[in-house]
Amino acid sequence: MQEYNDKRVFTGGRRSMLVFNKVVSALAKAGISLMGSRILSVPGRKSGEWRSNPVNLLVVDGERYLVAPRGHVQWVRNLRVSTEGQLRIGRKVETFRAEELSDADKPDILRAYLKKWAWEVGAFFGDDVKPDSPTETLLHVAPGFPVFKVHPA
Repeated sequence: MQEYNDKRVFTGGRRSMLVFNKVVSALAKAGISLMGSRILSVPGRKSGEWRSNPVNLLVVDGERYLVAPRGHVQWVRNLRVSTEGQLRIGRKVETFRAEELSDADKPDILRAYLKKWAWEVGAFFGDDVKPDSPTETLLHVAPGFPVFKVHPA
């Protein structure tokens, strides 16, 4: 059984996660979405060069969200500065504006995200955080998981 550390990264599975991300990216570039996957592109906050990562686009009650299951990673920091990015699936590119949610507004979104993708990202949330976790638990972990509402540009 693999263990995870406080940074929510598998100690023994980092290589397999990188391979998985490459596969998801290749599929999205080819126009095949794996349960909502997209390629997120955001200009770098220092260089201005576009940076890309695979992400899971979540739809809840007709609204779209990006959740960062690995926490305050580079794409999150870049999106906070630029507040705009692009989502790509195949040749279709959508420019969007991002609005970061407050921690108080995250529990329902985190719950929906875990319901859909716990099989992929659940380990980053820890053993105590599940789709059916109480709201208090989700509020407790909310500061560690940035969530952005996606608006058309």
